[in-house]
Amino acid sequence: MAVYKKITKIVISILIVLLILAAFLFWPINTDGTLIQPDQKLAEGKAAFLSQKDTSAASEKKPNIIILLADDLGKYDISLYGGKSTPTPQIDSLAASGVTFTDGYVSSSICSPSRAGLLTGRYQERFGHEYQPGDRYPKNNLEYYAFKYLLNTNSWRLNPKIEYPNDASIATQGLPKSEITFADLAKKQGYSTAIIGKWHLGHTKGFFPLDRGFDYHYGFYQAFSLFAPEDNNPDIINHHHTDFTDKTIWGNGRVGTGQIRRDSTIIDEKKYLTEKFAEEAEAFIDKNKNKPFLLYVPFNAPHTPFQVRKKYYDRFPNVKDENKRVYFAMISALDDAIGLIRAKVKKEGLEENTLIFFASDNGGADYTYATTNAPLKGGKFSHFEGGVNVPFALSWKGKIKPHTIYKTPVSSLDIFSTIAAVTHSGLPKDRVYDGVDLVDVVNNNKQAHQNLYWRSGDAKAIRSGDWKLIISGKTHETWLYNLAKDKSETTDLASKNPEKVKELQTALQNWEKGLIKPLWPNLTYYEFDFGKQKYFVDL
Repeated sequence: MAVYKKITKIVISILIVLLILAAFLFWPINTDGTLIQPDQKLAEGKAAFLSQKDTSAASEKKPNIIILLADDLGKYDISLYGGKSTPTPQIDSLAASGVTFTDGYVSSSICSPSRAGLLTGRYQERFGHEYQPGDRYPKNNLEYYAFKYLLNTNSWRLNPKIEYPNDASIATQGLPKSEITFADLAKKQGYSTAIIGKWHLGHTKGFFPLDRGFDYHYGFYQAFSLFAPEDNNPDIINHHHTDFTDKTIWGNGRVGTGQIRRDSTIIDEKKYLTEKFAEEAEAFIDKNKNKPFLLYVPFNAPHTPFQVRKKYYDRFPNVKDENKRVYFAMISALDDAIGLIRAKVKKEGLEENTLIFFASDNGGADYTYATTNAPLKGGKFSHFEGGVNVPFALSWKGKIKPHTIYKTPVSSLDIFSTIAAVTHSGLPKDRVYDGVDLVDVVNNNKQAHQNLYWRSGDAKAIRSGDWKLIISGKTHETWLYNLAKDKSETTDLASKNPEKVKELQTALQNWEKGLIKPLWPNLTYYEFDFGKQKYFVDL
């Protein structure tokens, strides 16, 4: 009897421990239900500004505007800057017809924040769009610790556990509704507007492209989608990667917010997306050729998943590395698509009345091992040149002299300001704008920017003239480079120039006074390993 009681006590004790463990593991941790609200004062200012009538002269011919954006395209992945891997004659031709920016920068080294800056002409940290919107956060301790200790997340690291947003809170993440997009500007001035491609700025009501100044949308909402259905089509080459993000992309590519939509209608699209986006762009131009239009084409190439049609793949028979061969082929398809859009503009006789931008949203994703961004250091996510120094060109026949080379820094933030200038749209006085009119800057050989800034949590950077300071807050590392002498960022001059470090730190701190806290938390950070030095960036 005593033995039975002892066994019973042991069993009960074990059950209690298991219950406590289960309660701990399954206890919900995403208990933050805070709904993100737009800045009320800025929202009212936006409404007042957009309600104003177009005051430009009725007889004045308004230029068409096309913004062509690549996704994760490295500067040296194309032949424009001397890259040898992939000939890009169409991109090269676009740049040759106008201006090539040798030092084109983006305001963020990752997709969604970069796009937020691009569309608004404002450093996205000014309005809290500092991190990637979160599609999903851990729901309990089991998910958190499994993610932290059991999954191979490569260089993605989990930040310390917090109370994560719940589903209702996640639904309020996106480009703040109080912000004015370049589509809003153009629409106010009587333009027809369209976005064809990847959005990645919110995927609930109020954040859809059709809510943000665009009359027409064809594409998908989230960060990725399959370029073509993975259905054993012999015309499509599929290449998988081993990192955990790639598995998610292949698994979730054409579901939910990755589905292809025409406006709000879901489309069962079979065509290869890069080609389909060009086709949609041509159709939009054809439909609107007799009135001013703004066309934003954010391609998803060459972002993962790596998929390409065989005809592009066959252009690189001498590339033995399958990973690189598919990547180069995807860029070649992108180049063809850009050529088709430009050919349509020319065919309709619109060249002299159409301003065309070309850029990438950030540097190449070196974690795919298809690119290294060399001779630049680092890649996507980083504030080193490989993450933020991107291909950038502008063409406008008759307004920008062909074969122009502009050698001082410009920013993707300038695209908004240029659109505002050429559409003769004023700007509201209730918010700070950070861009310049590139047409004016190029034609008059002005300096566009003395300083450019970046922040992703406690990872920060500033370029001032030829000097660049990079800070990794988590590792308490600082790097100082003279880019005029060391574009590859190989020689750290911080210890030899403490006064310059202090000067740039002060400039960064002054810039940060105009920023706000991020509107949503970041789940992960990315670890770059530079041998003896580590560099961490919040995502």
